[in-house]
Amino acid sequence: MAAACLKNDEPRPLRVLFQEEARFGRMSDPSAWWAPAPHRPVVNLALIREFRYEHAAVSPWDGCLDFMAAETMNTDTMSRVLGHVRDAHAHEFLVMVVDGASSHKSQDLEIPQHMAVIRLPPYSPERNPAEHIWNLLRRDSFANRVLDTLDAATQHAERGLTELAANPSAIRHLTSWPWSSAILKT
Repeated sequence: MAAACLKNDEPRPLRVLFQEEARFGRMSDPSAWWAPAPHRPVVNLALIREFRYEHAAVSPWDGCLDFMAAETMNTDTMSRVLGHVRDAHAHEFLVMVVDGASSHKSQDLEIPQHMAVIRLPPYSPERNPAEHIWNLLRRDSFANRVLDTLDAATQHAERGLTELAANPSAIRHLTSWPWSSAILKT
């Protein structure tokens, strides 16, 4: 892996991460469900608009997944997310690729030392491998489920993310695309 350093600083291994956030809560997500004929599956539905945000950063090359739950998606929360990821990779120089959300562009955003933030072009979620984490989590952990409380939904999301993080090869398979793999080869 490449090394990066700042002026008058020691070289550090380089880690590129893609960051994204998503809302999870009590609004259920009904989806197709298989059942043997002639049975029809019954799926409960919840239309309660309570949610929290999950923030995740993924390194497609080694399958590392860092995540954090938060009540909001704002500049202060994004600063905490960057600090959280920075603490998890204290001995590396981090390049965090983010989308164009206002909380990612604010002049008040606190970017930790030994970290750079790069923004994706506007309206290009297909270029962010972290988006696929949410698709998988929603499909495997939230489809056809009704959760009784917002805390239960948050715990459910955290459990699903913990299971994903424990399987780096699955994360690599999900997020390492040919164009993203070429970034570190140059």
